Amino acid sequence: MTDTIILTVVILSALGLVLALVLFLVAKKFKVEEDPRIDDVEKAMPGANCGGCGFAGCRAFADAAVKAENLDNIYCPVGGNEVMKKVAGILGYELKEKAPMVAVLRCNGSCENRPKTNTYDGALSCQVKAALYSGDTACTYGCLGCGDCVAACSFGALSMDPKTGLPVVDESKCTACGACVKACPKQLIELRNKGPRSMRVYVSCRNKDKGPVAKKACAAACIGCGLCVKTCTHGAIVLESNLAYIDFEKCKLCRECEAVCPTGAIHGVNFPKPLDKELIKQRIAERNRKAKEAAAAAKEVNNA
Repeated sequence: MTDTIILTVVILSALGLVLALVLFLVAKKFKVEEDPRIDDVEKAMPGANCGGCGFAGCRAFADAAVKAENLDNIYCPVGGNEVMKKVAGILGYELKEKAPMVAVLRCNGSCENRPKTNTYDGALSCQVKAALYSGDTACTYGCLGCGDCVAACSFGALSMDPKTGLPVVDESKCTACGACVKACPKQLIELRNKGPRSMRVYVSCRNKDKGPVAKKACAAACIGCGLCVKTCTHGAIVLESNLAYIDFEKCKLCRECEAVCPTGAIHGVNFPKPLDKELIKQRIAERNRKAKEAAAAAKEVNNA
């Protein structure tokens, strides 16, 4: 009996040693050497693991950065240009700095502007609410008010305003990670250039209904009148599907579009002086008058 036990222990021990040796040899043969710079880049990262860069986390970002030929299409929105300078220094790449961005809410459908037409009694989730029906107001494009974007923000940059029923972005905390953008089922949150001294102009509406329908649903909706497009001399505004959109790359912050918007759908924020609509309208009228006179003079020359 004792001999059997001893033999069993010896056989199992020998088998264990053989399998351990096989595993060691296999691991050594198929070992993947990892670039040590990945660790260095990861240490330089903010460690938020938010996924705002488009990768699963900071480790995945570091791996992609090391393998990339340049950093043109790789950017950490949380760390910004300061972190990217460190990454570029580690990898020996040249860095093209990007303008800081911030989240903006493209909906001005407050309780006052967009009255409720029914009452929702269900799970407090925008995703759930959007899956069940179009919303508790006549606007099918507006904010659902359940705060999925607030829950998605890891930096405390979003909060719900009980008075308006809309989320508010604290730009001093916003890292432009894009988590709120992904969380909104209505695609109402957009990342835009923060702008010089945080000044920005954008259309705070996503309603694509025709003017009368949009205006009936929300007093501050874009009605697709096109006045902003006609007024802009920089080609920064386009009108598609009854909805105006301002290209922040082309916008010169003149605020003329904001002044002529009949519903107040265009918002200018963080400007040092309040908007003087009458003064701007006079400026536009004078410019149009001069343009007509120049066109008439050119016509006369051609006819002569």
